[in-house]
Amino acid sequence: MPMSGRSDLREGLLLFEQQAWSSAYRALSTADQSDPLSSNELETLAIAAHLAGMDEESDRAWARAFTIHERAGNDSRAVRCAFWLAFRLLNTRDQPRSSGWIARIRRLLAERGDCVEHGYRSYLEAMQLLFFGGDVEVATREFGVAVDIGDRYDDADLATLARAGQGRCLIYAGEIDAGLALLDEAMVTVTAGGLSPVVIADTYCTVIEGCRELFDLHRVQVWTSGLSAWCDAQPELVAFRGQCLVDRCEVLRLSGDWLAASAEARRAREVLSTPKPRPPIATAFYHEAELHRLRGENVAAEAAYRRASNAGLDPQPGLAMLRLAQGKVDVARSAIERAVAESGDRLARARLLPAYVEINIAAGESAAAASAAAELTEIAAALRAPLLRAMAATAAGQVSLAHSQARTALTQLRVAESLWTELEAPYHLARVRLLMAEGCAALGDRDGEALEREAARVGFARLGAAGDLAQLQGSSGESPLSVREIEVIRHVAAGESNHEIAEALFISERTVERHVSNIFAKLGINSRAAATAHAYKHGLV
Repeated sequence: MPMSGRSDLREGLLLFEQQAWSSAYRALSTADQSDPLSSNELETLAIAAHLAGMDEESDRAWARAFTIHERAGNDSRAVRCAFWLAFRLLNTRDQPRSSGWIARIRRLLAERGDCVEHGYRSYLEAMQLLFFGGDVEVATREFGVAVDIGDRYDDADLATLARAGQGRCLIYAGEIDAGLALLDEAMVTVTAGGLSPVVIADTYCTVIEGCRELFDLHRVQVWTSGLSAWCDAQPELVAFRGQCLVDRCEVLRLSGDWLAASAEARRAREVLSTPKPRPPIATAFYHEAELHRLRGENVAAEAAYRRASNAGLDPQPGLAMLRLAQGKVDVARSAIERAVAESGDRLARARLLPAYVEINIAAGESAAAASAAAELTEIAAALRAPLLRAMAATAAGQVSLAHSQARTALTQLRVAESLWTELEAPYHLARVRLLMAEGCAALGDRDGEALEREAARVGFARLGAAGDLAQLQGSSGESPLSVREIEVIRHVAAGESNHEIAEALFISERTVERHVSNIFAKLGINSRAAATAHAYKHGLV
């Protein structure tokens, strides 16, 4: 190798050890152009490329290393290269190419006796069954085989990947406690250190996704925090960082830190857009849409839901809830009924049922709402997740109110209030307090109604939940402003110009001017300073 090539190789290997993935990839690629890298060096290049977000370049490096090992008769190393290729392709649901590489692994291992590589084959076959065959029982057995082989050969990477996979399968089969125990055990190994970076990141993501499906907010918070710290320690990491940001966005949104959640959603979009858009970007768009909707920014929310849909994600239940906020009840009901009918399992349905209950109550379909609330309660009892129990108690309270059973409703809503308080979810807590105000009013308890309404108002105001705040104030005659006017006055109070408000709300400057004029007329004021004072006085900011 020429002197310049050797220098680039040394630098690339050093940067790899320092976890500077993009820089390592560039240096190793330059060295490869001077003189082709060896199989070992190509494997290093493949890992760096993958972690730097350059999947196609990573695939080519793995394939070249595979060819060198195969021609040299080094079947064990060839299988490892093929494994990582198939592993990535399976995770992107590329069935034809992943199946081809798994077939090559089977061929190479056909004449081999007991060896750790059979465990890697079992792991891939389990993933293949899970993603494309739908056979959870057989996939669970194959993951178990991989776990046993990994433990027997002291291969922590294999054992950890397979243990997490087996845990997810057990959860799908309804064995929640056993599945969670395996996920926790996998994370113990991850946090102890010593695993390869791809295995660390993939296990974090697998476990977080599994816990999120179970509505296990505590575990999601713990492991998302751990993954964030791991990603932040590697500034040049591209792979997995976007998914990490998406997960953080969801946690921050639920905890009421909407400003930080918006920032994480934007960062996720930026990371997931380079070098080319990757699937989790759809979820980032969805979280942005939800934040816009919660703040009453309906036009911006609709645009973000559309982007999520274009990126391949069904924007429900958020879009249906937006239609409900816009007063399009029939449209909302049709959308949420379609989504629930298409949902494949009880966990997917559980995410949709709270919106289904609320929309059907608004449509006067209390029987459908009651059936959905009962189903949600049943799922919550089976999974025992506090988040799901809070959702179920809230839905039950809404149905009781719709059936004029105020005392029963208040009992159910007190349970919901306690659960949302424990979960530190201020938006959901404020909505429950508003429902409790409705229950108190039905019982003639005017003091109780006033106290609950004020608690809800303070909660919405602190969050900037303009839509809910406008609805609350409109129902009590507190504010003459529309939802859109409340959006505009909040931006006015932030010191933004009409041009800046127009960009933020995706409307024209002329429309902003008309809204500002209407605000002045309704409030009997003639300056932006007076509008700002009104916004602060009435808790709109």
